[in-house]
Amino acid sequence: MTELSKKEQLYQLIRANPFIAQQDLAAELGLSRSAVAGYIATLVRERRLLGRAYVLPDNRPILCVGAANLDRKLRAEGTLAMGTSNPASGAESFGGVARNIAENLARMGAAVSLITAVGSDSSGRALLAHAESLGIDTRGCLRLDDAGSGTYTAVLDAAGQMVVALADMALYDRITPAFLDTRQQQRAGASLIVADLNLPLESIAALQRDAARDSVALIVVAVSEPKMNRLPASLAGVRLLILNEGELAARLGRSLNGDAELAAACRELQAQGAEDVVVTLGARGVLF
Repeated sequence: MTELSKKEQLYQLIRANPFIAQQDLAAELGLSRSAVAGYIATLVRERRLLGRAYVLPDNRPILCVGAANLDRKLRAEGTLAMGTSNPASGAESFGGVARNIAENLARMGAAVSLITAVGSDSSGRALLAHAESLGIDTRGCLRLDDAGSGTYTAVLDAAGQMVVALADMALYDRITPAFLDTRQQQRAGASLIVADLNLPLESIAALQRDAARDSVALIVVAVSEPKMNRLPASLAGVRLLILNEGELAARLGRSLNGDAELAAACRELQAQGAEDVVVTLGARGVLF
């Protein structure tokens, strides 16, 4: 077998599994680790691979990092009575900010990967199976044997207005900087990273730092006013920050009245390091 065919065979193995380890390549091809490293270095010089993660230039995925949970909505059939059981109808769907973004991107034909945390339960298996059916790469996900998958439960009144919502999402706190380090190759090889604020503050900060180092654009998406405290003080490394007006007010610690104040608030976030800011305004549209 010629040197060229060895290199091409290695290249095809990487195309089939971009996360394959060098020792597995060596075993598959009957080569030494040093020979594998030499072929990989040649492919990088030829720009057929983009360095870490063996990323192929024609297929760099968008990487979404954050929540993937089971959403439940319960709608009362009549006037809600507190402290007792109420007749209701229910519906379940797959949710989570990062997962929702990943699904929409996949449905538009983009190459997408997802890093989230799920329990070893039926909900976790269903979440990953649904994502994989859409073509989303879930190999980087954290699978936990000692935790249930995330859930979001909303209680609606008879008119469909939310009365209360309960979010069980503590497992996303286990997407720590140390865990993200184990997915460094995957992150460095992304064309774009989208992270939601269900992640711990320290993990968002690590994503900011590494995205700047690896020259990968980072989009941060807020998820609720209480979780705005997970956004670091410095927004350096954030290419785009997406949040609503309530979350923007929570970030700045004051109420905001009118578009002029919203625009001034966006400029404050840019001064903190965010390159661009998009504020969603519900029925009024967006400000950017």
